Amino acid sequence: MNGRGQQFQFGPPVTPQVIKNLMIANVVVFIAQYMVQGVYQYGVVIPYDTWYEFELWRPFTYMWLHSGPMHLAFNMFALWMFGSTLALYWGDERFLKYYLVCGVGAGVLIASVPLLPVIAGWGPIFGPTGIPTLGASGAVMGVLLGFSFTWPDRTIQLLFPPIPLKAIWLIPLILFFEMFGGPSNVSHLGHLGGVVVGWIYLVQEGRTPGAPNLKALKLRYQRYQMRKKLRAVHDEARRDREQKRDPNDRTFH
Repeated sequence: MNGRGQQFQFGPPVTPQVIKNLMIANVVVFIAQYMVQGVYQYGVVIPYDTWYEFELWRPFTYMWLHSGPMHLAFNMFALWMFGSTLALYWGDERFLKYYLVCGVGAGVLIASVPLLPVIAGWGPIFGPTGIPTLGASGAVMGVLLGFSFTWPDRTIQLLFPPIPLKAIWLIPLILFFEMFGGPSNVSHLGHLGGVVVGWIYLVQEGRTPGAPNLKALKLRYQRYQMRKKLRAVHDEARRDREQKRDPNDRTFH
């Protein structure tokens, strides 16, 4: 829904060239995975290999690989659906830079976070450091975040589950379903990494008013606490009035 009354629209009216190029690149690399030996092996993110073997290209190459046709299809559908509108509004250059920063940033976090407790001597708290991760999901989650911050009040009609919701709640809903009902092989760190990197990027860039910084979040929390206290005062005053009311008083109508 585009926010102008009850007008519905499925997908963007135009697909920008940058979205077409990204989709073509992902499909070409997906085909190459099955035709060229070593594309998968040396392209996925593996924390140990990235840092201990100094294979620093992995946080970039992993985002062009996919585990299967459905993995590719879901990511490309989300990129087309939300990325097209965002790219039309931002322009191809700004969108491409943001997309790559979110994808590579998520890849760096995927490669780094599992190693931190190992380096600290606590052991592999976040799982083995040799598990491969691949997919454009980190970059796509950044795109969804950019869309929801740019048009937070735009209504989106979901298919699964079939409910409407405002765009600002799209990321929390996705992360919730992933944590409590998603497949076990989903990279929660990759998805959350794309969101975190995208959020920091948009705040630092300063061109997206809907992207709240820490100061804005603190102010919103203070306002929430103030409203909560006011409701408590009003409720207490109402209870006092009810207790002091004369039971013989009656109003007939």
